[in-house]
Amino acid sequence: MTRKIKLSDLEKLLKNLQSSDAESVDADALLSGLDDPALAAQFAGAAKSLGCETDDELSALLSRSSLSSLNTIPARRFDVQPFAFKSPIQEVVFGASKKDGGSRKKTYTVGGEQTMPYFFDGKMKNPNCVTMDVFDMPMSLAKSVRENYDDVINDPAEWAKKVVRDFGADMVTIHLISTDPNIKDTSAKDAAKTVEDVLQAVDVPIVIGGSGNPKKDPEVLEKAAEAAEGERVLIASANLNMDYQRVANAAKKYGHVILSWTQMDINAQKELNRKLMRQCNISPDSLVMDPTTAALGYGLDYAYSNMERIRMAGLSGDKELAFPLSSGTTNAWGAREAWMISSPMPDDSDWGDRKYRGPIWEITTGLSLALAGNDLFMMMHPKAVSTLKQMLKLLSDAQNSNNLPETGQSGADYDAWLTEVYE
Repeated sequence: MTRKIKLSDLEKLLKNLQSSDAESVDADALLSGLDDPALAAQFAGAAKSLGCETDDELSALLSRSSLSSLNTIPARRFDVQPFAFKSPIQEVVFGASKKDGGSRKKTYTVGGEQTMPYFFDGKMKNPNCVTMDVFDMPMSLAKSVRENYDDVINDPAEWAKKVVRDFGADMVTIHLISTDPNIKDTSAKDAAKTVEDVLQAVDVPIVIGGSGNPKKDPEVLEKAAEAAEGERVLIASANLNMDYQRVANAAKKYGHVILSWTQMDINAQKELNRKLMRQCNISPDSLVMDPTTAALGYGLDYAYSNMERIRMAGLSGDKELAFPLSSGTTNAWGAREAWMISSPMPDDSDWGDRKYRGPIWEITTGLSLALAGNDLFMMMHPKAVSTLKQMLKLLSDAQNSNNLPETGQSGADYDAWLTEVYE
């Protein structure tokens, strides 16, 4: 049977020691000294070694002593030397101004990183960009998304105007989904006319996406690339399951950037990039990667890890992966938690208002991938766009502040959060 040491036992023991040798023992001082975490830990250890347990009152005293140690942590500073990666990420320009043969009033450059994003050991050379989705026909969208576009949903040019004028889109993505033979089978010629209308409606760079049909997309994207000649658009996309050479050749012929799309497989991404550069002679400054985005709760951890591995490989000298990254962040709306009214499970907890859940799902997905190295976000909900841009600006402003001295040391105190947690 284990004997318990009570607080009263400790007091009695110390009083006896004091009465036997008053000059060597101060019982009151020793008792108050239990507030010293080192002494408290020694006493607890001694009790344990004797096979004794402490009673509740004494345990509480020792516990308080341990917590009080958080308030006595001496100030510490971390002097961090920057990690030197072997090579920077390739820079890629979207859009062409008049002096470059286009008509865009704004152009954007992504890439150029020399370290992982928002780290203390190096600043991001170019900010992230957001391109907002526009469709060439009415789409079945989540209610909280659709209500923002009800007035323009039948006119892709007006839709494009609205996302730039009202919602702060850096770029516009026009999805030519009506060209799918299983939907409307719109001709490549008519799709090209839609692209022309969108280019006339906005003065920012655009992204041109097909329907996802591997047989029809090469023809559609080839015609769309011709219609946008000289505007340096992003053609989305080339992948290994289609005639990627036809798409890449059209992008090269008409002066565009090509999106290299694979399904969360770093080896497939290397293979496709290699083929685009060697077989199709795509210049490194005209290639962007999309390794596929899985949403929060639906594989985001794997998408993050894959994107992070790609970025770190590129920084470490892998020339086949040293390109900017793009995320189909709108895939977040495929998660049922983003758009369903409530859980289909009767015993599940309350999911809360879906008006907020959907944008939060898109924001969380985007922010996570931004930290993995993503450069271009394809998004839909206006609030998600504005919030993500604010959060990334906050990170960028903090990184670009005076926390990066010439020595490369951060000079910041990182221990404050320890006490803040308990105060």
